[in-house]
Amino acid sequence: MSPDLWQRGCEQLATELSEQQFNTWIRALPDADLREDGADGIVAQVRVPNRFKLDWIRSQYAGRIEGILSDLAGMAVRLELVLAARGPAPGGASPGYQPTTGPVRVAALLNGQALASSTSVRPGGQGRPSADGTGQADVNGRPAGLPPMPAHHLPPAANSHKLNTALTFDTLVPGRANQMARTAALHVAGAPGVMYNPLFIYGGVGLGKTHLIHAVGNSLLRDKPNARVLYLHAEQFISDVVKNYQRKTFDELKAKYHSLDLLLIDDVQFFAGKERTQEEFFNAFEALLAKRAHIIMTSDTYPKGLVDIDTRLTSRFEAGLTVAIEPPELEMRVAILMRKSLAEGTEMPEDVAFFVAKNVRANVRELEGALRKVLAYSRFSHKDINIGLAREALKDLLSIQNRQISVENIQKTVADFYKIKIADMYSKKRPASIAKPRQIAMYLAKEMTQKSLPEIGELFGGRDHTTVLHAVRKIGGDRTKDSELNQQLHVLEQTLKG
Repeated sequence: MSPDLWQRGCEQLATELSEQQFNTWIRALPDADLREDGADGIVAQVRVPNRFKLDWIRSQYAGRIEGILSDLAGMAVRLELVLAARGPAPGGASPGYQPTTGPVRVAALLNGQALASSTSVRPGGQGRPSADGTGQADVNGRPAGLPPMPAHHLPPAANSHKLNTALTFDTLVPGRANQMARTAALHVAGAPGVMYNPLFIYGGVGLGKTHLIHAVGNSLLRDKPNARVLYLHAEQFISDVVKNYQRKTFDELKAKYHSLDLLLIDDVQFFAGKERTQEEFFNAFEALLAKRAHIIMTSDTYPKGLVDIDTRLTSRFEAGLTVAIEPPELEMRVAILMRKSLAEGTEMPEDVAFFVAKNVRANVRELEGALRKVLAYSRFSHKDINIGLAREALKDLLSIQNRQISVENIQKTVADFYKIKIADMYSKKRPASIAKPRQIAMYLAKEMTQKSLPEIGELFGGRDHTTVLHAVRKIGGDRTKDSELNQQLHVLEQTLKG
């Protein structure tokens, strides 16, 4: 086993990566600890300083590093990434390492296995794995056996962060629908105040926006227990402004919000029309950015789509990174069902998970509601979970899903949404402001009714079925590439389903 194997591997990797990539992710890593792995293999263990860096190296470079090292060594080399110890913990104990070896397997996602060992997400919260890999942690996510951290040693904001400790990266099922938002959130958690500030996450109800921002807060507090973190809903900020306005105590308001390290605020669309609230939030926003504190916001729409919000605010919302969370795809919905079912102590058969996932498409919240119904029905009836039982448990939901939605209702809903006249759905007008909503209505008519293409064409002013087919294909194709359009379609579908 050559002692300079790691150095030679890094030299070769440096020729394959850009200088910026190599300097950012690889150069600062310590030399690997090499050990034999059976008769004909080597393990190269590398200690990584933080979870975000570990996750990124694992997902982007681990495979290539293993390939280079194996070629140089003339035998199989397995890369093992571990978290470097952060130094002695109270009482003399030290956190140890948490290994991760290779990419996340789809099987691990679908069988409900905990992902703490195969992803770099940050466990934390009651009942979650601890940093020492033992799987035992106290309510603050600290390893079992360590003395509890005295509450009076923490600053007030850390004691009253209002975070739900169960909402962590570990409990968030990753997928295409939340991939970009999750990656950005992990980056912020690993290096707050550096990039993507502010981070603006938007999407429909029940898609996981709140879960994601809680995960960032829990992650930061795990790394920096003294960090001043606060989560709140926009309505709570409004309430604070009103209270301090009545008492003329705006210095208290500033003391509360301007001193934070991380502000997590949900549903900023609720600021609409509230001028004094917007003024105070603008002041807090500017103060936090000036001190390199991080701000993460959620909304039901992208910044330019917010109504009755001062342009000073919306322009600042867009100054960082704006990312969407989309409705989960089928495989992600199945993974969510199976993971959450196991968390409830019951294993859901895969065919049942697919049945439920195919019939509940709107959002994660509705998916969880459907799961609870199926599990409760199984327990109360003392029957095993199968498709028949799921169909019976969800019969009310399925009857609503299968009710007839008229083309006329689709036309009215789409026209209202895009602020055009219903008559424009039948007219021969072709400006983009009318043509695209009309195509969207045709697409929804095909997706949500039993009408044939010729029948739909007839209801849209006697258009040929080829016109309808073109609209269906165009909107369907654009939906996969345009997250804003996908979000609008999601809202329309939810509205039509009542």
